[in-house]
Amino acid sequence: MKIKPYYNYLKYVLEHKKNVFKTCWKRKLYLHAITHDLSKFSPKEFIPYAEWFYGYHGVKLEKEFTYEQLNNQSLYKMSCISRNYLECKRNFNKAWEHHYKNNPHHWDYWLDAKGIPQRMDSKYLNQMIADWEAMSLKFGGFAQEYYLRNYNNIKLEYNTRLLLEMMLKINDSLANNYGHTLEEFVIMYDENEYNRYFGFIKDVYGVDSYGLLKKGVEIK
Repeated sequence: MKIKPYYNYLKYVLEHKKNVFKTCWKRKLYLHAITHDLSKFSPKEFIPYAEWFYGYHGVKLEKEFTYEQLNNQSLYKMSCISRNYLECKRNFNKAWEHHYKNNPHHWDYWLDAKGIPQRMDSKYLNQMIADWEAMSLKFGGFAQEYYLRNYNNIKLEYNTRLLLEMMLKINDSLANNYGHTLEEFVIMYDENEYNRYFGFIKDVYGVDSYGLLKKGVEIK
């Protein structure tokens, strides 16, 4: 058994926990600063994560072969690689499911059996933001940027989204007692009017929120 993938993943997790400790401490989440992501050290998560991100049959293969090759076991030369890749991917997906189902700071935790988002407590929103901020310390950018670029993939109950946008300091309409999501403002306003109120998002975080959210509205 090769040790390197596990060693590299351990270094990554420890660095992430160090960054989370910093962001949680600033947010006065003292206990969570210590307990964040402890499930990642369990065998159910640690081994599949290490093999997916740092082993040969995980994300590395996605850079070497096409999606069709990796997902088509009928090709003789690819069959062994494809089987190993798909098994690694299945194991990682199970590990990821185990992770978010045991960590309520992930929005996925709050989806019911039908995939409908339920209301998320502000305590866990605060922890989620701290997690995003920690990722920004590692990869650059801002938590606000991550949220906006993944807006349509992050499934949130309506009032939860309003609260999150207020906590991220990109939408204070809830504080003003009427409350609309940024997406709703995109629907209600043209670009010039929207940017009168929310142009600071691009100035501060480097994200054209109107353009991003407009595309999502058009797709819907």
